[in-house]
Amino acid sequence: MRLPRFGRSRSVDFNVTPLIDVVFLLIIFFLVSSHLAQQETQLELTLPSASSSREQDAQPVPRVTINVLANGQLLLGSKEVVPQEISRRLQVERRETTQDLEVRIRADRNIAYRHIEPLLLACAEAHVWNVSFAVVERSGPSALSHRQ
Repeated sequence: MRLPRFGRSRSVDFNVTPLIDVVFLLIIFFLVSSHLAQQETQLELTLPSASSSREQDAQPVPRVTINVLANGQLLLGSKEVVPQEISRRLQVERRETTQDLEVRIRADRNIAYRHIEPLLLACAEAHVWNVSFAVVERSGPSALSHRQ
């Protein structure tokens, strides 16, 4: 009978292939999610300023973002839509969630109200009551005089 020798070390194999797969999947996930988040904020859009605003709640709620560009073009997410289609799309979104749906309207500061009114009517028609407007907070001396 042979006794093992203590001077020799055995090689232990560690398979890193699954670890590499998981790391690459995480990288792809973060790249895709950051790309989608950037699409919303990279539009040629100048938001209106407000003397006071309220931060969004930290709790995640189902949200639909409607962008209104300076030329009147409507984007639901990243897809161009016509005003008549928005009510139907909001009804579909509302049916797919158990929570209250929130609509955020990001309109260019120079857009006329006639482009915003159909959106508000579409929200009412789809029974979406949680509607907010994206703004940037006014800064400088004029903002201070409005706050007092």
